[in-house]
Amino acid sequence: MKIDRIETFLVAPRWLFCRVQTDDGLVGWGEPVVEGRAEVVRAAVDTLAELLIGEDPLRIEHHWQVLTKGGFYRGGPVLSSAVAGLDQALWDIAGQAYGAPVHALLGGPVRDRVRIYAWIGGDDPSEIGEQAAAQVAAGMTAVKMNASGRLSPIPTSAEVDAVVSRVAAAREALGEHRDIAVDFHGRAGSAAVRRILPEIAPLRPFFAEEPVLPDQAHRLHDIVTCSPVPIATGERLYGRAEFLAPLQAGVAVVQPDLSHAGGISEVRRIAALAETHGAVLAPHCPLGPISLAASLQVALATPNFLIQEQSIGIHYNQGSELLDYLVDPAPFAFVDGHINRLDAPGLGITVDEAAVRRADATGHAWRNPVWRHDDGSFAEW
Repeated sequence: MKIDRIETFLVAPRWLFCRVQTDDGLVGWGEPVVEGRAEVVRAAVDTLAELLIGEDPLRIEHHWQVLTKGGFYRGGPVLSSAVAGLDQALWDIAGQAYGAPVHALLGGPVRDRVRIYAWIGGDDPSEIGEQAAAQVAAGMTAVKMNASGRLSPIPTSAEVDAVVSRVAAAREALGEHRDIAVDFHGRAGSAAVRRILPEIAPLRPFFAEEPVLPDQAHRLHDIVTCSPVPIATGERLYGRAEFLAPLQAGVAVVQPDLSHAGGISEVRRIAALAETHGAVLAPHCPLGPISLAASLQVALATPNFLIQEQSIGIHYNQGSELLDYLVDPAPFAFVDGHINRLDAPGLGITVDEAAVRRADATGHAWRNPVWRHDDGSFAEW
């Protein structure tokens, strides 16, 4: 069996899919994308495809090594995301070739269902209480919200109070037996987070995500030391070496993205590294159906898994929803805030190829917002 064709598809609202086909008709799907830079990743996939055409798709680890190390210049979000999508597709093919779900190839399931959480509040959170209550009514046991919108480098008293009020509104709606994660999105910075975290701690957040930007990881130890709230990070880290310093700093939760951090192969290694530091895995995934399926396969086979992000109904998906690209959405059915084990071969889903090709005919050029402070200077989104 040889790989004989690799295609990519720009799929609304902001995704890139790849399709890897073998000469005997097996097809694997992956999701290689950097949100806002999908066209750039598409070019990277096209370049890397030269290393895969004519090769045996079942040599997944060998291909991962060549794809990541075959160029003198390595790493970074674009290359790692291109590799991630191709890696997902190769695991999908392997599962079909062996007649087993990917989690069986990873050692078998360690759980029967995967806990998930829902997003509330959007980029600039508002109406948090109402949205949290809606998720409770839908059976969710956990939600995540942004701590704030645009935030001053040193937050004012009013800004701090606004964060506390929003988290309090969510807690009131959720009650004491559900969880709320608070995402700082790198907007706050060390000084701001150290001011805010003790204020929201009595509301018992599940974790505080990305309190500082990735290039300020050297401040994580100070934040972990002062914070009564568990610290999570990792959506903008792209390999296990980049997770070492945060883990040594004491973060409780690692959040690699299956479409950014080298795919299934590398996220499994990141999870194992986290386990040696007593940390748990909560993969980042505000993306499409293929990335979610890959994340669930890893979650099912990973002992130190905590909870899975998913983007069904997220504010980015206006006009296109991830279920639109599946032949059958049943594998992603929510049952009491969980998704049951996927047991179909490969990634466990069937992509609607006709829908994907129709979407690609239109394409997209999604870009993330660029925010500014009141004085006109750049503000972190």
